[in-house]
Amino acid sequence: MLNKVPEVTLSFWLIKILSTTVGETGADYLAVNVGLGTLMTDAISACLLLAVLVWQLRQQRYVPWVYWLTVVLLSVVGTQITDALTDGMEVSLYASTAVFSLLLATVFFLWYRRERTLSIHTIFTRQRELFYWAAILFTFALGTAAGDLATDALGLGFRVGVLVFGGLIAAIYVAFRCGANPVLTFWLAYILTRPLGASLGDLLSQAPEYGGIGWGTVNTSIVFLLVIAGLVAVLSRSSSPASSQP
Repeated sequence: MLNKVPEVTLSFWLIKILSTTVGETGADYLAVNVGLGTLMTDAISACLLLAVLVWQLRQQRYVPWVYWLTVVLLSVVGTQITDALTDGMEVSLYASTAVFSLLLATVFFLWYRRERTLSIHTIFTRQRELFYWAAILFTFALGTAAGDLATDALGLGFRVGVLVFGGLIAAIYVAFRCGANPVLTFWLAYILTRPLGASLGDLLSQAPEYGGIGWGTVNTSIVFLLVIAGLVAVLSRSSSPASSQP
């Protein structure tokens, strides 16, 4: 296989943040507005993710539409997992943040122990791809828990949450430009895009009395999905097989 992950460019980060926002607003819409019940909507989302993930695994190279559809569905399911623990099982956000941090660290440990690299420029074997998608799922679940912990439990609010997480990502970028380890800075930024996207999604979709702008989950999800579709369409026209450099 050729490398199955896109090059890390500005468009990569834009689509990633947009997809995390859709994950937050989409999960909220499914939980509140669809009316099928939490268990049924979670099961449908999981089945869709499984089908698209199998489709992604069958590809022999990076295909923008398939890859980013997988990311969006992982964002939705990762959010639903955290929401199920918090709302359904009443697990504290402190506990869920700690548990998902441990699970993500375990995936990274096993991945590195087996492959001796965590670089996304070397995702050209089935085993590395499975490790990669497992890590992505836990980054979404962890980011959701950490974002909710910061904006709700710690009382930062949506606007401050956007500024805080955006500032942390900017600091990581500065560290990267100053010579920090590129693999470490990538994964730290990747994790933080989830709470940034979640805070942005809540800021745009929630009613003003709850600290939001009031667009609603439907409008926010549609707008962001259209932007994602436009960016992916551009990438699809101009993309070539991703680099497989180590």
